Amino acid sequence: MGSVDIIKYSNSRIAVKFTGYPIQYINALRRIAMVEVPIMAIDDVIIYNNSSVMHDEILAHRLGLIPLTTPLNKFNMPDACECKSKLGCPKCRVILYLDVKAEDKNRMVLSKDLVSDDESVKPISDDIPIVILAKGQSIKLEAYARLGIGKMHAKWQPTSIAVVKEVSAERDEYILELESVGSMDAKDILISAVNILEHKIINLGNGIEGLREYAKPNIT
Repeated sequence: MGSVDIIKYSNSRIAVKFTGYPIQYINALRRIAMVEVPIMAIDDVIIYNNSSVMHDEILAHRLGLIPLTTPLNKFNMPDACECKSKLGCPKCRVILYLDVKAEDKNRMVLSKDLVSDDESVKPISDDIPIVILAKGQSIKLEAYARLGIGKMHAKWQPTSIAVVKEVSAERDEYILELESVGSMDAKDILISAVNILEHKIINLGNGIEGLREYAKPNIT
């Protein structure tokens, strides 16, 4: 029987030693953790005013790359939400507002200036720079954050590091190490990856069972 041992853990990083499991399963967890575990990121931006030197498209792109905290299992994926709305609803999106102006001197706009309508989803740090406003310049916008996965865009990738290290191939002993970008606890990323892999295996088993039933000879 295989074993799983946590050998290093913090909110941002986890290392787990798997013994007795084929490398294919460990690598599957690594890939799922990178590109299939959903996190929140800004997806659409409505800009009402932007007199900064940064073009609207670049500003929206920069906002999309700000990591946002993601509470586990609180929101629906947009395509699975019952609202079926392009604008979304409180079950599948969060709106962040930015309304800033440089009054009498230059001002650095930071991630802390984004005001979320849901405190559980906000920038992971207050000090991420967005743009510098010159005196008199201003920005006013609404940013819509939604769940997504790394397969869709890198802004939805929850890990900055996801590696598998071989300890002993003969004993099927490997270390999986994950580092979070900050949107989720590293442990929660791993647990989500395990759940997704389990769901895939169950679906595969059901599909194979259906194929066996179909292949049985008809007895009349």
